[in-house]
Amino acid sequence: MSGSFRNWVKSRFITGLFSTVPAIATAWLLWVFWNAIDDFFSPVYTQMIGRRIPGLGFLTAVVIIFIMGTIARNVVGRRVLARIEMLFDHVPIFRSIYPSVKQLLESFSPQKLNSFKSVVLAEHPRKGEYVFGFVTSEVLIEGLEGKRAMVTVFVPTNNLYLGDVIVVPKEEMVPTGLTVEEGIRIILSAGTATPARLPRERL
Repeated sequence: MSGSFRNWVKSRFITGLFSTVPAIATAWLLWVFWNAIDDFFSPVYTQMIGRRIPGLGFLTAVVIIFIMGTIARNVVGRRVLARIEMLFDHVPIFRSIYPSVKQLLESFSPQKLNSFKSVVLAEHPRKGEYVFGFVTSEVLIEGLEGKRAMVTVFVPTNNLYLGDVIVVPKEEMVPTGLTVEEGIRIILSAGTATPARLPRERL
């Protein structure tokens, strides 16, 4: 077998590998997610019906999520949920974890698309090193040297679920001109979706 033929086979195989593995991995994760939820609710239906019906547990979870969403969009429902949250606030472990998780998830909810205002480059964690971040708010700091305009930037460190919140001078951050969706795509792709050239548009 000639070297050129081996290289031809190798290049095709590697291309096929990287083309199929993401699809297979995504399908597998969806299957695991489906089974986990289905297994959680299935024992109840097994006792009621006498046998397991695949998918019924998952359908139940979808219905519950839909009902909770309907309740949360209602004024009375929001008040009821707020009262329930107040009760859970008295549970030591719950009150220390729930607020942070809720705030993080709400940042990516359709109702709060404006949580991330823009995508920027910020020097972090040291000078000369830049990271992608999402501007979440602006703050005016008053010190002995006077007032200074700053921005709060969320820098993801574990996909989009965990990250650092840094406050940098507004004039020191580098605008990218990217949309929030493009910024998210860059983070989730581990930087492979970064364009070869970033626009330098003013925010």
